[in-house]
Amino acid sequence: MTDSGGATPRVEMRGIVKRFGQFEALSGVDLALRAGEVHALLGENGAGKTTLMKVLGGLHEPDEGEIVVAGEPVKLRSARRAAQYGIGMVHQHFCLVKRFTVAANLQIGAARASRVSDSVSNAVELGERYGMKLDPAARIADLSVGEQQAVEILRALGRGAEILILDEPTAVLTPQESERLFTMLREFADAGKAVVLISHKLREVTGHADRVTIMRRGAVVARRLAGECAERELAQLMIGTGIEDLPLQTGSPFKAGSSEPQLACAGLSVTHADGRLALDDLSLRIGSGEIVGVAGVAGNGQRELAEALTGLRPAAAGTIHAGDRDLSGGGPLDFIGAGVGHVPEDRNRTAVAPGAPIWRNAVLKRYRTRPVARGWRVDSSAAQKFAEQLCDVAQLSTRDVHRRIRNLSGGNAQRLVLRREIDCSSRALIAAYPARGLDVGAAHQVKKAMLEAREAGIGILLISEDLDEILELSDRIVVLYEGRIVSEFTRENVDRDQLGLSMGGAAVR
Repeated sequence: MTDSGGATPRVEMRGIVKRFGQFEALSGVDLALRAGEVHALLGENGAGKTTLMKVLGGLHEPDEGEIVVAGEPVKLRSARRAAQYGIGMVHQHFCLVKRFTVAANLQIGAARASRVSDSVSNAVELGERYGMKLDPAARIADLSVGEQQAVEILRALGRGAEILILDEPTAVLTPQESERLFTMLREFADAGKAVVLISHKLREVTGHADRVTIMRRGAVVARRLAGECAERELAQLMIGTGIEDLPLQTGSPFKAGSSEPQLACAGLSVTHADGRLALDDLSLRIGSGEIVGVAGVAGNGQRELAEALTGLRPAAAGTIHAGDRDLSGGGPLDFIGAGVGHVPEDRNRTAVAPGAPIWRNAVLKRYRTRPVARGWRVDSSAAQKFAEQLCDVAQLSTRDVHRRIRNLSGGNAQRLVLRREIDCSSRALIAAYPARGLDVGAAHQVKKAMLEAREAGIGILLISEDLDEILELSDRIVVLYEGRIVSEFTRENVDRDQLGLSMGGAAVR
């Protein structure tokens, strides 16, 4: 292991051990955060990164080891106590009150209570300062997952923490907004503060971090200077073995107009509950064996597009066809019957039943058809056999189909959902943020599965806020802004800067 040495640490974690029953989640971890640095923390899901940061944030008390802040040993027995030492964290799983407004959530935990008018003006000022504009009066429950993450980021930044922990902070930002955020974080660090960046975007780590700590199975396996590391080296350190090259595309490149569309919509308009347009006269076609990437900042109609193209949300106007089958006005069962699969953005809420076993989740799209269906009953033996086969294809870490979904890692659960949906997708697959929150190894397997589906002739609509993912996989890219497609790029003519500007609305101004 190598390290940069030098400046006195602002925070030190020494020999941290954390056990949950017989399971040792952290095994003697040492971590030093220095004033004036951006420190990246890398590792696969389950490596111990979040547990380590929860110890620092006062949410878990270590079983062994100590934490030293500004040279003095401290006991951080609560998040409030950690905040008193200037430690702020944006959690991967949001800590927001969904029935409260954006402004009210930004005030939770603040040193002083504010009047409603002040909290609204504070929310507006924060959003403008950091380039994340949100409606202060909007309820959290009405926001997309990406917008909720933006609220978490703003809440942490607005408190002036001395040690700021950020988990995937750029997932909802355009490239230009990301650069502005990293400029702000660099200024934050240069002011004598410290930043911990938990990110799966290796380009961000090598481009913006000063030092990198890599964890695996609850222990630190390497420390590197970020500027001296190649992305491949970091990926290999994270997963413990080499990772094969993921081809950008396999087989012949898709040619626009080379096939009949597997899924198409024309003049599609969708409204919010209050009557505002979420999608405005949108037309789109997805060809056989084509991946169409949808780029855009969260809240510009991505969720509504995915739900309209899977029958979950009614259209106010327009038509939808799967091949020659008219699905306009159809519900989810009509789209499933037409061979349209769906990987939703929020896996735990809408893709799986977390408390049910793997085999019941595996047949959620098969329980009406033979051999799983036997009359009006589900043949549990056939269902379990199907689930075992799906687990093999998905390369799950377990063959126990009686295990509950909630006990699987995020990567295993997502691979199961993706393979289940590909299995029922004879025509098209709508994949919303399929690799969000996954480590390098799990994300690699998800991308590989989508490329295999493409080669099988399935048309794929890939919705993502990760430009690297979109550029890596897509044959065509459309940019969604305020419910309209404002730009379109082919694989050959895409320009990253122009793509980012379009995501910010430059193309319609």
